[in-house]
Amino acid sequence: MEAADYEVLSVREQLFHERVRECIISTLLFATLYILCHIALTHFKKPAEFTTVDDEDATVNKIALELCTFTLAVALGAVLLLPFSIISNEVLLSLPRNYYIQWLNGSLIHGLWNLVFLFSNLSLIFLMPFAYFFTESEGFAGSRKGVLGRVYETVVMLMLLTLLVLGMVWVASAIVDDNKASRESLYDFWEYYLPYLYSCISFLGVLLLLVCTPLGLARMFSVTGKLLVKPRLLEDLEEQLYCSAFEEAALTRRICNPTSCWLHLDMELLHRQVLALQTQRVLLEKRRKASAWQRNLGYPLAMLCLLVLTGLSVLIVAIHILELLIDEAAMPRGMQDASLGQVSFSKLGSFGAVIQVVLIFYLMVSSVVGFYSSPLFRGLRPRGHDTAMTQIIGNCVCLLVLSSALPVFSRTLGLTRFDLLGDFGRFNWLGNFYIVFLYNAAFAGLTTLCLVKTFTAAVRAELIRAFGLDRLPLPVSGFPRASRKTQHQ
Repeated sequence: MEAADYEVLSVREQLFHERVRECIISTLLFATLYILCHIALTHFKKPAEFTTVDDEDATVNKIALELCTFTLAVALGAVLLLPFSIISNEVLLSLPRNYYIQWLNGSLIHGLWNLVFLFSNLSLIFLMPFAYFFTESEGFAGSRKGVLGRVYETVVMLMLLTLLVLGMVWVASAIVDDNKASRESLYDFWEYYLPYLYSCISFLGVLLLLVCTPLGLARMFSVTGKLLVKPRLLEDLEEQLYCSAFEEAALTRRICNPTSCWLHLDMELLHRQVLALQTQRVLLEKRRKASAWQRNLGYPLAMLCLLVLTGLSVLIVAIHILELLIDEAAMPRGMQDASLGQVSFSKLGSFGAVIQVVLIFYLMVSSVVGFYSSPLFRGLRPRGHDTAMTQIIGNCVCLLVLSSALPVFSRTLGLTRFDLLGDFGRFNWLGNFYIVFLYNAAFAGLTTLCLVKTFTAAVRAELIRAFGLDRLPLPVSGFPRASRKTQHQ
């Protein structure tokens, strides 16, 4: 063999080893995420659904739980996708010739983006509808009972749903873009139909983030205040403990003395209320035993960090709005070649990249908090060891929609300069200046409005509580003022 043939074989062998190494790394990363998600879902699932007398229902629920675990792992991978890419670029910039990070390259990052896009499509369009129909199916009438009969019914329902969604997407494409070529392109299932459908789902997720994130940013202050111990000026733990003990004693007397006037009460509900009060009293005891450092330093620092992160997010979005008006390069766009390690995607270097990663995680946590705080989705909130299987499926679908839209959301708001890789940058609406500009303006306006409303209400409530005005017998709006005779009684 000639030297040229040996070179070709050497290049092919090196390429083969790189592909194998990328597959191993991707498999290890996904296996880690899968184990973490399985532990989380095991904590929230209802044990009675997996230990039923009917083995068929238990088997169906176990299969559905594994599909939910896969979907939740994909959602977690979508959350980590953009931060991992930003950190990898900074690492390659700092250590360009290090032998131990040769596995970290643009090909691996690009492959991870493509895998997340593929698995997100697979989970949203096939796996989650299959899991829902599978848990609700009973088999066709007259067919043999068993898991296989449920599978047949689920497959038929999934095929009918696919035809329905295909027709709706085709009609939507005809309405939005009345072009014969664009409609005929939908016949190519893998190249055009699935990316177009995922573009619609991603746009829905971005709109959901636009609503949930400002609400979550305002709710983060109250949620953090419940987890941390406030200074004595802002809360009276002794009074809360006294009220909790008084309510527990009253409920205990009702349970121990079931006289005729309490016969219509639900005793099981009373027992649950007593257990909730006991749990609340234990938490209050722990908060009372907190040190002075936790009480006087932890709470102000946490509130200050939340305020800085929220203000920084709004400031970056405001600057990005001005950049959109001046520079066309500020528009989000896709990038087919992941050339990492060439230039930093932040003007502040590695420090700016760390800030970008922190802001992305902070906004994702805020969006989840806002999602479960909204009245429309409050009923989906999971409870430990008391979440039904259908509720778990709904939570996994919603979290996947939110997380898969996070890279597009972050790039649209200008939180990072890292361009979208793979099919994430092929969304048609990303190139529309008016959509991107109005989205940034709406986010900045909604966030500012929620924060102003929350802070004014919180400050007013804390001042009233600190000065003891909440104990005054003030009339409540919407209720008639009590008469003098009633007040003397």
